[in-house]
Amino acid sequence: MSTLSPEILSTLESQAIELPSWAFGNSGTRFRVFPTAGTPRDPFEKIADAAQVHRLTALAPTVALHIPWDLVDDFGALRRHAEDLGMTLGTINSNTFQDEDYKFGALTHHDERIRRKAIDHHLACIDVMDATGSRDLKIWLAEGSNYPGQNDMRGRQDRLQDSLQQIYARLGDDQRLVLEYKFFEPSFYHTDVPDWGTSYAQVAALGDKALVCLDTGHHAPGTNIEFIVMQLLRLGKLGSFDFNSRFYADDDLIVGAADPFQLFRILTEVVRGGGLNNPDVAFMLDQCHNIEDKIPGQIRSVLNVQEMTARALLVDRDALTAAQQANDVLAANAVLMDAFYTDVRPALAEWRESRGLPADPMAAFAASGYLPRTAEERVGGTQAGWGA
Repeated sequence: MSTLSPEILSTLESQAIELPSWAFGNSGTRFRVFPTAGTPRDPFEKIADAAQVHRLTALAPTVALHIPWDLVDDFGALRRHAEDLGMTLGTINSNTFQDEDYKFGALTHHDERIRRKAIDHHLACIDVMDATGSRDLKIWLAEGSNYPGQNDMRGRQDRLQDSLQQIYARLGDDQRLVLEYKFFEPSFYHTDVPDWGTSYAQVAALGDKALVCLDTGHHAPGTNIEFIVMQLLRLGKLGSFDFNSRFYADDDLIVGAADPFQLFRILTEVVRGGGLNNPDVAFMLDQCHNIEDKIPGQIRSVLNVQEMTARALLVDRDALTAAQQANDVLAANAVLMDAFYTDVRPALAEWRESRGLPADPMAAFAASGYLPRTAEERVGGTQAGWGA
């Protein structure tokens, strides 16, 4: 008998997880970027690879783009290419961290010329959104300082708010701004948007179309991320997730790899707070595959999210509430642990087969011959990678 009820399976059928275009390019450590045969050479090939993930899992119908990494001459043609492959174009990610002018800041810079350049870049990103039909502009800023006294921190916050106001004013009626945060790196004394509170304060001052992006790897060790999820859902300001994992500092590993229980706890709060299959809360991956193959890495990632979502849906809410109200600490904890320890993989494999999908998408991709075929076809040109 399946461990998953028809109601849970129906809920899972609506789940959608956005893939990052950059996950299909070459990436690596700070010391080396490792190329692989068959790596996409342009955004069209990135989307073709992303379509393989969706074809085998039915979990990943959209692809996020990164500007200028994914610039093309005709975004209408890129949009049609995606639609021909059963995909749509999703979040547009800006980039103000790879230009020489932005060495000491972009949206926070005291030099009005440089700040204007950074604002104009975001306005150009919204032009891309208009052409692709994308809803969300995601902003992550690698801005801050390395030494006490280096910058006027308050002045930078004021300039950031002014910059965001100008960007926000350009959004269409159905478009949103989501502001990501990261507690350090590459700025090690102070970061301009280091935590959810700063992101919340900045977007709350903008309006209803500005929300927080929560990257699951962007927190100090020991941070209760599910508490932040709860609070942002409670406040109506959780716009999106960037799912990934980190063991030490960087944050681009496969989601659920470092701490599957943490991912379960996060998704339990998502379910509790009404964030699952909520059009206002986007599920996205933000990962790079440094040593593993890229398409299988993305397949594994979306399956990890699906599996932990299924376990979160197994939480007996009535039993949990009763134990909480009775102050029965161990019983309440046991309700969560029973759901977490339930192996949902056989039930999900059976369910996938019933929908005409492979029971094991990883094995199906390995048997498809797609990787050796693209390695043979994608010879010449410049492979996409970090910064391209």
